[in-house]
Amino acid sequence: MADVLLSLTMPTDVAQHVEDLLLSRSDLVRGFTASIAEGHGAVVPLVEPAELVSGHSPRVQIRLAGPEEAMREVLSLIKAELPRANVFYWLVPIIEMGRL
Repeated sequence: MADVLLSLTMPTDVAQHVEDLLLSRSDLVRGFTASIAEGHGAVVPLVEPAELVSGHSPRVQIRLAGPEEAMREVLSLIKAELPRANVFYWLVPIIEMGRL
């Protein structure tokens, strides 16, 4: 099965829980990259006063690559363990992957 890129974007208070889940499943996850992001748009609730002023909400984005079956299992794991986590995700095919 071909490798895919799984991107997860979530509120900052959820990120550590997701990272812990990913780290606990080395059979599915070879590694991942986490970075700070800003959530914009009508589907992003702005709650804190600073968010209302800035017009965006802090987010963490986690990206991981692997076989599609494993990445779908990661999604199922997150859904089962953190059912109300408000994690937005997308899967895209990888044309090529390697290390230079």
